[in-house]
Amino acid sequence: MRHEGISPAAGSCYDCPMMMEKELPEPVGGLWIAMPAFNEAAVIAEVLAPLCRAGYPVVVVDDGSSDATADMALAAGAVVLRHAVNLGQGAALQTAMEYCLQQGARYICTFDADGQHDPADIPRLFDALTRQGADVALGSRFLGQAPRLPASRRLLLKAAVAFMRLYGGLKLTDAHNGLRLFTRDAARRFQIRQARMAHASEMVRKCHKAGLKIIEVPCTIRYTDYSLSKGQGGLGSINILLDLFLERLHR
Repeated sequence: MRHEGISPAAGSCYDCPMMMEKELPEPVGGLWIAMPAFNEAAVIAEVLAPLCRAGYPVVVVDDGSSDATADMALAAGAVVLRHAVNLGQGAALQTAMEYCLQQGARYICTFDADGQHDPADIPRLFDALTRQGADVALGSRFLGQAPRLPASRRLLLKAAVAFMRLYGGLKLTDAHNGLRLFTRDAARRFQIRQARMAHASEMVRKCHKAGLKIIEVPCTIRYTDYSLSKGQGGLGSINILLDLFLERLHR
């Protein structure tokens, strides 16, 4: 997997060597944020602001964006890694998680760049994971809230859950939520091979196969006009099912 440079300083990337004087904050409980991003310049600064204010080190992987995603993330205080071309969300997450592990992260939280996730849910995942002695905490919109969730997406997400139960033996309520929290040991147990949306089921399936304790935690998913325009409607849901089927074929 090719990416353009890794820097240990906040506000830095391969293209911006003069902005390395700002050190990363101490991780809150050793928790790092891994954020894949593709053409999210319109919202990524707003998404990053509360995370950086809370003291989380955030690693943004710009997955071959054609807009100013990397520049906006850089200015907001994130570490920015760059894929030379668009490789897919799964590949971007793998790059981000590898970097977090290299930096000694004790916990890694995956967080979407389009504004759907609520930063207030991160402490809830952390509390549930540590209190229950789990290895992986998955956010669930169906245990929590999902205002404006399109009916077509609800139906297809439920179908994805049924698919996971049938072929993976996993009794989850939300199989494709990008908000997840892994312990360091859990994150080291798998490599993401599915570059597109099938990585979501792949990650959970591999953790389950490794005997890791997986829990679900209520969370809020905010469907905005922007996120819906980015493929969070019916067509995006169909792509999830297609990727699930393809991931099953490659097992």
